[in-house]
Amino acid sequence: MKRLVHGSDPNNRFLALLIGATGVVFGDIGTSPLYAMKETFAALGSAPGFDEVLGTVSLIFWTLMIVLTLKYQFFIMHADNKGEGGTMALVAIAMQQEKDHRQRKKILLLLGMGGVALFFGDGVITPAISVLSAIEGLEVATPLLKPVVIPATLVVIIGLFVVQRHGTARVGAVFGPIVGIWFLAIALIGLWNILHHPEILRACNPFYGIQLLYMHQDRALPVLGGVFLAVTGAEALYADMGHFGKGPINWAWGGFVFPALTLNYLGQGALVLGHPEAIHNPFYLAIPTWGIYPMVVLATAATVIASQAVISGAYSASFQAMQMGLLPRMNIIHTSENEFGQIYVPTVNWTLMAAVVVLVIAFKDSSSLASAYGIAVTGTMIIVTLIAFGLVLRHLFHWGWLRTLLLLGLFLMIDSTFLCANLLKIADGGWFPLVLGSGITFLMFTWQQGRQIAGRAIRRESIPLQPFLRQLDHEQAWQGTGTAVYMSSNPDITPTALVHLSRHSQMLPAHRIILNVHFLESPFAQDHEKMLVTPLFCHFYQVTLGFGFMETPDIPGRMRSQQIGDLPFVLEDAIFYVGKASFVPSPQKEMALWRLRLYLGMARAAESASVFFNLPPQQVVDIGTRIVL
Repeated sequence: MKRLVHGSDPNNRFLALLIGATGVVFGDIGTSPLYAMKETFAALGSAPGFDEVLGTVSLIFWTLMIVLTLKYQFFIMHADNKGEGGTMALVAIAMQQEKDHRQRKKILLLLGMGGVALFFGDGVITPAISVLSAIEGLEVATPLLKPVVIPATLVVIIGLFVVQRHGTARVGAVFGPIVGIWFLAIALIGLWNILHHPEILRACNPFYGIQLLYMHQDRALPVLGGVFLAVTGAEALYADMGHFGKGPINWAWGGFVFPALTLNYLGQGALVLGHPEAIHNPFYLAIPTWGIYPMVVLATAATVIASQAVISGAYSASFQAMQMGLLPRMNIIHTSENEFGQIYVPTVNWTLMAAVVVLVIAFKDSSSLASAYGIAVTGTMIIVTLIAFGLVLRHLFHWGWLRTLLLLGLFLMIDSTFLCANLLKIADGGWFPLVLGSGITFLMFTWQQGRQIAGRAIRRESIPLQPFLRQLDHEQAWQGTGTAVYMSSNPDITPTALVHLSRHSQMLPAHRIILNVHFLESPFAQDHEKMLVTPLFCHFYQVTLGFGFMETPDIPGRMRSQQIGDLPFVLEDAIFYVGKASFVPSPQKEMALWRLRLYLGMARAAESASVFFNLPPQQVVDIGTRIVL
């Protein structure tokens, strides 16, 4: 969970997290008014009358209420894994509950892969559509500025990804107040338009939304596809929970964000009631002419922050996937000394930036991007609904099967309806997140299967640890000085480095440690899981370090000054021996040769074990071995 700095004020800390959550978590959903109403009116296919306007606003209002407030805030946010959220954290909880069912764990892992992959798809589209829709406000002010929209969008997007290395905490601290001003501004704009047409308040009655779908059955799914744009970003509440905490996120939503969004959507509806021609851009046309340029600047800043929500969520998702063996090791930089969930992943950052730039250049305007938006989000929502209501929350609240099926059926029906609505967009651009998500899922599946094949190949050529140490003890190896740490991936087999060194030298250091690292299915290791020491033969000790999937596996930090046997571990006296296997592909039935070569390419590109485990580079010795797969 969260750790406070010694002497810090909890109240000031909560306020800082509240501001940061407003800026980072709700940036995405907070900028949906830029395009959600416009695309929903466009889906109607005709000029809306009084009932259509009220119906459109009613659908958006109740979608926010049901999806955000009821589903996520009231239910999903309780399914945290010791304070951490996101698809992989949810999968980890479910796998712990289903630890005796191997087949169910495989299904859960596949769902987790799909959820992470779709989240990455959303992470590419959100920055593109958010920033582009904001800067398109320049066209409303004057068509002469249309040629600068794409270049300006690219400059803003590239700048956003460049500043990511400074960390979520600093970005949130800077952007939080800006988004606060954004929500205040859109609330005041909405209130001003509501005062001119207060009859729009009748849209809070769900009857108008139901009536709209009934009256326009032939356009119902396209309309719902537009309505869903109002809740894209909902998954950030759960995915970014580890960055800011459940309390600040919930308070920010209920006390500030939701009221501001409601006022703005009602205000856009009020404007269209009086000026039906405003449907082509009700957000900017609701603003007085003198305020358009300042609002474009504010909207651009807000959409940059909107992108931050999914970018930080993508970091968390990739880190959790790495710890669970679904992605190769990548460089992970923790950007906060106080919040373990705040990380920066350079590889993910630059890959996302390249994809977003390509997307903006290819689609050119926000309306085209809206066609690609939504499918990835609805797919992620369905996966979260299945796991959360079908397994995790049922166990957490001890629900009976009747209540479980009722809630699961209700939210699955809502999610599935929105998915069907978004599937209509496939030909117009919806194929992009599906192709991207499928590609990422395939890479994760290939990596996981390749690791299993490589593990079996290593075990075939390995030497059991206990017999080897008995033989070594019998031969009475000479005793030298210092500490040798032999890195091992399997506690039952002899590390490759130890085998090679013992064959070429009879001398072993005085302090001999075989080190295993175990990644847990929980975000943080408990005290009894952090370090386990077991005496072995020939003055060897087996040390097992446990790390949660949200912890950086810092071996020196965990072992420093710890008592191992009769002596304390002195880092400066230790040499770390790391085995580096060089795999040679061979045709075999488990995996096609081209996929095996893909896995080996991913393995070569992965971060080295010494860097990943934060080993001091001057004290690392790599021992190579050649293994045929």
